[in-house]
Amino acid sequence: MPNITTMLFDALATHGISAFYDVDEGLLIAHPATIPQEKAMAGEHIVLTTPGTASPGCHATAWAPEGAPDYQQIATVYEPQSGSALADDVNLCARAVAEWFTTPRLTAGAVLLAALVEWGITTHSDDIGMSYAIPLDLATCTADVRNGAHLSVADRDSSVEHVPAAHTGWSVFVHDENGYPVGDPLFISGDGGPVDCGADSASAAEAIADYLTHPTH
Repeated sequence: MPNITTMLFDALATHGISAFYDVDEGLLIAHPATIPQEKAMAGEHIVLTTPGTASPGCHATAWAPEGAPDYQQIATVYEPQSGSALADDVNLCARAVAEWFTTPRLTAGAVLLAALVEWGITTHSDDIGMSYAIPLDLATCTADVRNGAHLSVADRDSSVEHVPAAHTGWSVFVHDENGYPVGDPLFISGDGGPVDCGADSASAAEAIADYLTHPTH
C-alpha cells in the first residue's frame, strides 16, 4: 500500500474500523469490524482515496449497493483539508469514518441542537438536512417560521447531517419580517477546514441566546 494509505489504515484501526486495500482500483475500503471483508461490499461501506504525497489529503465517501454490480454514492463523509498537517488530516478522516459507522449515527446538527437546548431554544428543521430556523416571535406557527423574522443556522458545507469530525463551522443569519437575510452574519466560524464541533456549537448557541434575549429583540 502507498505510505499515506498505510497511515490511514493504521488510523482506522485505532478507531476500531476494519479496512482492506483494493490493489486493482487503488482504493482503501473501510467497513464495520463486525462485517467480514468478503461481505463488506454487500452493504454500506466507505471508499477512501489519497491524492499522493505531492498533494496530501484524504477523501472518504459512503457507498451502498444499488443492484449488482452497481453502487450508489450516498454521502461525502470527509474531504481533504487544505493547510492541514498530513497526520492531522489522516486522523480526522479516520475519526469521521468511525463516526459514520456509529449506531445511532451522530451528526453535527444533533450536537448543535443539544447546545441550543441548554439555552432553552427550540429550532425548526427544513426537513432536507440543510439548515435550522429559529423564530424571533415564539408564537409563530411552524409553517410560517421561514416567512417571517427568524434566525437561520447552517453549516459552511451546506448540510447539517455530516458527522462531527467533518464539521467546518456554523453560520447564523438574521432574517427580516419577510424572511429575507439582512446584514452580516450574527455568528460565523471556520475557514474551510475542520473545527471542533462541540466547542463551535456551544459558541453558536451562546451567540444565538444573547441575540434572542437582548432587550431590542
